[in-house]
Amino acid sequence: MHTEVLVHGLLLWTLLASRDSRAHGDTGFVRTNMTHFLVNRRPFSLNGFNAYWLMYVASFPEEGRSMVSSAFQEASTHGLTLARTWAFRDGGYKPLQRSPGVYDEDMFQGLDFVISEAKKYGIYLVLSLVNNFESFGGRTQYIQWARDEGGHLSSDDDFYRDEVVKSYYKNHVRAILTRVNTITGVAYKDEAAIFAWELVNEPRCETDLSGRTLQAWIEEMAAHVKSIDSNHLLEVGLEGFYGETIPERKKINLGYEMGTDFISNNQVQGVDFATIHAYPDMWMPGSTEQTQLAFLQSWIQSHVEDADAVLRKPLLISEFGKSSRLSNRTGDVKAALYTTVYDAIYASARGGGACRGGIFWNLLLGVQEMEGLRDGYEVIFSESPSLGQIISNQSHRISNLNGGSETEKKLRPALPSGNQWSISKRDRLLVSSSRILLFLFHFLLI
Repeated sequence: MHTEVLVHGLLLWTLLASRDSRAHGDTGFVRTNMTHFLVNRRPFSLNGFNAYWLMYVASFPEEGRSMVSSAFQEASTHGLTLARTWAFRDGGYKPLQRSPGVYDEDMFQGLDFVISEAKKYGIYLVLSLVNNFESFGGRTQYIQWARDEGGHLSSDDDFYRDEVVKSYYKNHVRAILTRVNTITGVAYKDEAAIFAWELVNEPRCETDLSGRTLQAWIEEMAAHVKSIDSNHLLEVGLEGFYGETIPERKKINLGYEMGTDFISNNQVQGVDFATIHAYPDMWMPGSTEQTQLAFLQSWIQSHVEDADAVLRKPLLISEFGKSSRLSNRTGDVKAALYTTVYDAIYASARGGGACRGGIFWNLLLGVQEMEGLRDGYEVIFSESPSLGQIISNQSHRISNLNGGSETEKKLRPALPSGNQWSISKRDRLLVSSSRILLFLFHFLLI
C-alpha cells in the first residue's frame, strides 16, 4: 500500500515536473516576456528576410525545391535567422486553397518542404495566413466565394464583417494549423521551427476609419488561432499606422488612414508582438532621399517608444526596403536605408528595448526563373555584394547580442526531426529518472 502511494506520487511528480518545464519555456518554441523574445528562457533578437514565393516555388518538386534550398543556404550564410512567407494562395493559378476548405495537396507539400528546409538551416518562419490585397487571391477571392454562394457583399472590406466569409477564414486557419507535415510528421501547430502566425498581410479597412471593424475582427481571430494553437506567437500583420488611441501620433501617418490602430490592435489578448512596415519611397513619392530617411528614423523611433512604454511587447520591422526603380541614383541605392533601419534595431535591442529584429523585402536568387519576381525591392546577394555585407554585419551584431555564435546555435530551430522533438530534453531526463527510481523501489520490495 505504502509502496503504491510512493509509486503513484513519483509518477505524479514526473508529470508535473514535465508540465512545469514546458510552462517555463523549455520547449524550443519562441515565447515573449515583456519586450523580449525568449527561446528556452534565453532572450534573443533576429535578422530576417521576406520571401513570399517559397511555397509556390517549392510546389515544383525538382528545380523549384532546389531553389528554395539555395535561398535558405544563402540566407544562413549571411547569418539570417528568420524568414517571412505566405501560407496562402487562394483561388486562381496553382492555388493552395482551390475553394473554401478544398486544398491542393501538391501546393501543401510545397509548404511542408519550406518548413522542413527552414528547420534544416536553423531559420525560423513567420507564416502569413491571408492577403489584404488581391494578389494571390486575398480578401477579394474570399468575397467572390461568398458571392458565388448567394452572398450580397458590397466591398472587400466585408471580409472583416461577413459571418460566412469569416467562417471561410477560420476554416483556413484550422486547416493550416492542424496540417501534419508529410516530411517531418509534425503538425504545424507543434512545429517549433515556426516562429509566429500572422493574421493577415497589411490589414486595412478604409470603409471604417474609426477602427472598430478591424479591432473586432482581430479580437475574434486572435482568440480563434489561440484556441487551436497555444504553442506559437501571433501577430496581426500591421504596417504601423496609428488610430484614435493616441490621436497625436496620427500626424506621423503622412495623412494615411487605413482603419487600423497600431496601439489598440496590438493590445488585443493573444497578440504577442507588434509589427511595422517601412517604405518611405513608396509612401513619400517625389520627396528627397534625405527627407525619406528623416521620416524613416522618426517612424521607427515612435513605434519603438510605444512598444516599450505602452504595449510592453516586442516589435519587429517585418517589411522594409527601397526600390531601385523609384530612385534617380545609380548603383546600390539601398545601403543608406538598410543602415538606418539596422542601426535603429541594434540600438534598441542593445539597450534592452522592444525592437528585436528586421525582415527586409525581398530575397531572390539571381536565376532566370526568378526574373518575373523582380519588383525593384529585391535583394540578390550575387548582384549586390555591398548590400549583402551590410546584412551580414547586422547579423553579426545581433548574434553578439544573443551571446555569440555558439550560444545562438542553441536558440535556432535546428532540433531533431520527427515526433521526438515534441518532448524536450529535460522532459526525457525526467522520464528516465522516474524509470530508475521505479526500478529501485521494485528492487527494495524483493
